[in-house]
Amino acid sequence: MGLSDYNLSGEQKRNIAHFASIVRLALADNVITEGEEKLLKRVAKRFHILEDKYNEIIDNANSYSLSTPHDYNERIEYLYDLTKMVYADGNASEEEASVLRKICVGLGFPLDNIEKVSNEAIHLILNNNDLEDFNKAIKQVNKI
Repeated sequence: MGLSDYNLSGEQKRNIAHFASIVRLALADNVITEGEEKLLKRVAKRFHILEDKYNEIIDNANSYSLSTPHDYNERIEYLYDLTKMVYADGNASEEEASVLRKICVGLGFPLDNIEKVSNEAIHLILNNNDLEDFNKAIKQVNKI
């Protein structure tokens, strides 16, 4: 985290941390494909991340901690964004799925349900489910 990050609002810090998690997934196979880069740029724009910060995060994604939202629906939305990155290159690699499972733990999903939640998340994205359907299905799989 750079010196300029100390003046950011809480929401901006969460957005940067979430974006860094998405970048970690993109880099799980050590390559950012064209599809992944396209998604990263779209997410960066949505989060109001400027090009300098974008490049800094790409170069140092592991130096940013995971920000876990308190709201369950927001955690599912984060999972949705992250899972979209897993499949952004048209291929869900085992490395990416492994990173996704670790991030599910960081997002606060129960340890005994991580495998089911991450597998269902990937299945839903592969079938082009929107956020609303994704949210409902994850809540079904992760009955808490």
